[in-house]
Amino acid sequence: MARLFNILAIRELLRIHVARYSEKNSAVIKRKKTAKYIALKHFDDFYSTVYGKRWGEIKQALLMGEHKYMAVVNSFSDINRIKSELELQGAMNLKMIYETYKTVIDETPHKSSKKKKKENQAERLRMESVIANTQINMVQSHYPENYASKPTTVNTVDEDEDIIEKPKILQPVEMKSIEAHLNDVNLDMNRIVYPNAGLSGLYEYVPATQLKGLEDWVLESEHYSYYNQGADFSVNIEPDPALTFPKYLNIYTFEEDNNNRFPAPKKGSTDVLDYYLLDGTSVLPVLALDLQPGDSVLDMCAAPGGKTLTILQTLMPRLMVANDVQLSRVKRIHKVMNQFVNGIGQWEDKLYVTQRDARAIEDKDMFNKILVDVPCTTDRHCLHSDENNIFSTSRVQERLKIPELQANILTNALKIISVGGTVVYSTCSLSPIQNDGVVGMALKKAWEETNSIMVVKDMRRALDPLKCLYKFGNFGLKYGHIVIPTLKNNWGPMYFCKIVRIR
Repeated sequence: MARLFNILAIRELLRIHVARYSEKNSAVIKRKKTAKYIALKHFDDFYSTVYGKRWGEIKQALLMGEHKYMAVVNSFSDINRIKSELELQGAMNLKMIYETYKTVIDETPHKSSKKKKKENQAERLRMESVIANTQINMVQSHYPENYASKPTTVNTVDEDEDIIEKPKILQPVEMKSIEAHLNDVNLDMNRIVYPNAGLSGLYEYVPATQLKGLEDWVLESEHYSYYNQGADFSVNIEPDPALTFPKYLNIYTFEEDNNNRFPAPKKGSTDVLDYYLLDGTSVLPVLALDLQPGDSVLDMCAAPGGKTLTILQTLMPRLMVANDVQLSRVKRIHKVMNQFVNGIGQWEDKLYVTQRDARAIEDKDMFNKILVDVPCTTDRHCLHSDENNIFSTSRVQERLKIPELQANILTNALKIISVGGTVVYSTCSLSPIQNDGVVGMALKKAWEETNSIMVVKDMRRALDPLKCLYKFGNFGLKYGHIVIPTLKNNWGPMYFCKIVRIR
């Protein structure tokens, strides 16, 4: 009897153990099926082939819980007070940073790349000193002239306090399974690329790791042949020597390695919020528009409204149209406008919020500046939230059609822009298909359908003074520019391309 009891007890223990193991294993499998997990696996497979060794740091920055913001000062509030408060917090005006660096670059004679490389470190230290002195002068200007003890440093640590050096955090070592190593050796391109796809030069963008299920891992490959059609299309590329900072546009940021957070904005005397916080790379497409007094501006995919609001802060447009396709997104634009420009009389007949499909807008020659900040995979967002995640298993087909949607929106912008006007295309994706691939296809389609001639602006020289804040990567780009996230300045990613219609 005792023996029978022991056997039954052992069987029950085994049953409980197996049940718990199955439950735990099921939870792991379920967790791995989340949209965030699918997105991360896709990026690991895809972007590691595009960005190589850089992908490790890019991924680490993207996975951080918080990223860096800039503050766009509201020109319709108490602008002098706002600027003073931000400067006393140690924030710096982006325009001041740009002009300071540009002056030094312009005064430095051209040197060979080898010699220039040797002097980079010394020049960087000198520029940091210039920026620090300018920042100190800016802070001191807010104190009375006869004030006895003006601050001589912008360091937020009390000089009398003992500074305790933080221990260096060990970086995790990426461990690979035996299966992963085998995948690196036994590459089977037929797992991903279909024989009749005709992808030619775009093979380099195909993820080369093992498929885990066709429904989750087809990715953009179905569209590669479509974008290959624009690969050989030629377009003139002209240099763009400098960025133009509008007089009334004030954007504040913290320097490299400074991850201070801006406090939540408050309402000023005009009953609107003091400043708008947005990702630090989001201001670049706006600056690339080269806004001038009297411009007619269309923001084709404007929600939530941050870029539209930044354009309004320049006080330059005579007409500003913020458009989006979904009612919920249009409501988000209205919310931002109500918080920042509500009751400002000068915009009553100049600012319009519309709900239209950007592919079907037919207002030809009405706008001379069009911002095309298209829907994309939103790489940072989809690694942190399963809500509204484009990598959800129920949105596979929608994800595959994103590049086609982007190309159609950009093509329409190029067709309706007035001659001499500027179109800026942008995404917050690292995907070369959604970026340069879409631009090449749209340029070709616009030429075939309208016989119009476009010029792409090479902004590398114009962006040089901002290398202290942004990490611009080339990575084989033909048309546009991309900012990649870094641990020192964790914003982005952001791709943007400036196109001007000359006929």
